[in-house]
Amino acid sequence: MFKKEKIRNIAIIAHIDHGKTTLLDSFLKQSQVFHKHEKIPERVMDSYDQEKERGITIFAKHTSIFYKDYKINIIDTPGHADFSGEVERVLGMVNCVLLLVDAKEGPMPQTRFVLSKSLKMGLKPIVILNKIDRPGADVDRVLNEVFDLFVELNANDEQLDFAYCMASGINGYAIEKEDDEKKDLQPLFKLIVDKAPAPVGDVNKPFLMQVATIEYDDYVGRQGCGRIINGSIKKGDTVNRINIQNDIKSFKVTRIEGHLGLKKVELVEASVGDIVTVSGLESVTIGDTVCNEQNEETMPTIIIQEPTLSIDIMVNSSPFSGKDGKNLTMSKIRERLMKEKKANPTLLIKVKEGIIDKITVSGRGELHLSVLLEAMRRENFELTVSKPQVIIKEIDNIKCEPIESCHIEVPQEFSGSIIEELGKRKGEMQSLNTDDHGTTRMDFLIPTRGIMGLQNELLTMTKGLIIMTSIFDHYAPHKGFIPQRKFGVLISMCRGSSNGYAIFNLQKRTSLFVKPNDEVYEGMVVGQNSRDNDLVVNVTKAKQLSNVRASGKDESIILTPSKTFTLEEAINYIEDDEYVEITPKHLRLRKKHLSEVDRKRFSRE
Repeated sequence: MFKKEKIRNIAIIAHIDHGKTTLLDSFLKQSQVFHKHEKIPERVMDSYDQEKERGITIFAKHTSIFYKDYKINIIDTPGHADFSGEVERVLGMVNCVLLLVDAKEGPMPQTRFVLSKSLKMGLKPIVILNKIDRPGADVDRVLNEVFDLFVELNANDEQLDFAYCMASGINGYAIEKEDDEKKDLQPLFKLIVDKAPAPVGDVNKPFLMQVATIEYDDYVGRQGCGRIINGSIKKGDTVNRINIQNDIKSFKVTRIEGHLGLKKVELVEASVGDIVTVSGLESVTIGDTVCNEQNEETMPTIIIQEPTLSIDIMVNSSPFSGKDGKNLTMSKIRERLMKEKKANPTLLIKVKEGIIDKITVSGRGELHLSVLLEAMRRENFELTVSKPQVIIKEIDNIKCEPIESCHIEVPQEFSGSIIEELGKRKGEMQSLNTDDHGTTRMDFLIPTRGIMGLQNELLTMTKGLIIMTSIFDHYAPHKGFIPQRKFGVLISMCRGSSNGYAIFNLQKRTSLFVKPNDEVYEGMVVGQNSRDNDLVVNVTKAKQLSNVRASGKDESIILTPSKTFTLEEAINYIEDDEYVEITPKHLRLRKKHLSEVDRKRFSRE
C-alpha cells in the first residue's frame, strides 16, 4: 500500500485524435508493466469493440504505472464531444490533468470544454504539445494559443503558470526544450511527479469516497469506482451508501480492486489517494457517497450536462421483422435500456406514462446515441428509430434551443461556399483565419438543428477536404426555420428482390441505396431523388423478354455502386416522416406510413 505522498492521480484530456491513447501506449510500454515478450496491440486502452473499429475512445478507463517509488494512476478519457459526460464525472477522481494539444492544430472545441471544467475544479493542468514530429508543427504558436485560452477561461495566476513539455506519443519521447535529446518519456514522468500534487486527505479520518463510475461483474454484481478521500477500507468492512436523496443503506464490502497496467488486482486494503473499485454496493450509482458508519459527511453532487438530442426507439414493425434478430419485443428492448440506464448516466432514458410502443432516449449527439444502438444491434436486437429531435427548453418563458460551437478547417478556395451554407443554417461566424499553407480556420455558433446532416453536405462540397468538429455551447432563443435535406427520396412500390435492369434505369435520377438482389418492401426508401419531391419507383421490375430476337445489340448495363449508410449517417439523413430500421445485418430506411392517396397513385403507376 502506497502512502498518499507517493501517489499521483492524473487524467489525460484532449480533443479527439490529438493522440491521448497513443501516448498512453508509450507510457505503458516504457513503465514496463508488460512482460518482455508480451504482444502489445496498438491503442491498447481502447478495449471496447466499437472503439477499435471507430478509432476513438468512448469510455473512460483506468490504469496504473510505476515510476521509481511513485504510483501514477492514469485515466484515459474520450476526446469526442458526444462523450464529454465521461470526462465530467472522472475529473473529481484526479488532482491533475495532462492537457494534450496537437502541435499543428492547436486548441480545438473539445480542448476548451475539458480545460474549462478542469480550471473550474481548481486543477492545475500540465500541458503537452503532442505530435511535434508532424510536418507543419508550430510549437511557439500553439503554446501562445494555449496560454490565450487559459486567460480566456479565467484561469488564476497559479494555473496560468502551467508546466509544459513537447512530445511525440507515437515515437515515445518527450523533451523540455527543442534541442534536447529525443530519447524516451522520462522528462514527462519527472514532470508528473514534480508538478502534479499528491492527493489530499487524512488516513486517520473515517472512510469517505464518492462513486464516479459504475461497473458490473457477473459474479459480484454492481461495483462503484472512485478515489478514496479520507480514511481506509478493508475487505469485509461494513459501509454506508448515501444517495442524492440522502437515503442511507448499509453494505458489506465483498471485494476491493485496484489497477496494475491493464489488469485489475484484488487488494486487501486501500487508503487515501487510491482509485479503487468496491464490490457489494448493489444499488450504487454515480455521485453516491460511500463512507463508514461513523461518517455521515456527503459529497457534492456530480453535475453532468444535460442531453441535447433525443430519439424514439420502437419495435421493428417492417415486413422483414424477425429475419435477422432474436430480441424483437418491446419488453426485451425496455429491459436492455433499463440496464443501460443504471450504468450510463450520460444517457437519459424515459418511458413516458401511458405510451407503451416507444421509449425516448436522449444523449449528447448522434454518435453518442448510435454507440448504444450499435451495441444493441450486436446483441441481436431489431429496432425502429425516429429522426433525432433537439431538446427545447423554456428559459424565462422563451423557447430556447441548443447552440453548438463549430470549428471548421478547409482549403481557402472552399471557404466562401462553406460560409454560405452555414449562413443558411443560422450559423454566426465568430472568427476566420487563413494560414500560410492556404488553410482557412473558421469558428461558428450554430443551432444543433443546423449541424444535423451538415457534415455529409460539406464533405461533398469540399471533395472530402474538410475537418469539422462541434460541441454544445449554450441555449439561446429559437432561431426559426432551418432548411434540412434538399432532395426527396425514391420509395419502393412493392415487395420483392431489386433488379439490375430496374436499378440501371433509375440510377439516372440520382443515387440508389440498394444493389441487385437486395430484398425490398412497399414503403422502403431505396434511393435519393434528384429533385426535392418523393417519387414512387419499382426496383423489382425486370426486362420483358420475348421469343423474337432483337435486330440490334442489347444495351450493356453498367451500375453505379449503391450508397451504404453508417448508423450515424442513416439517422442524420432521414426526415420527420421516415424511420431507420436496424437489424443485426441490415440498415434500412422507410416511410412512416403510406396514405390512401399514395397507395392509389402507386397502383396506377
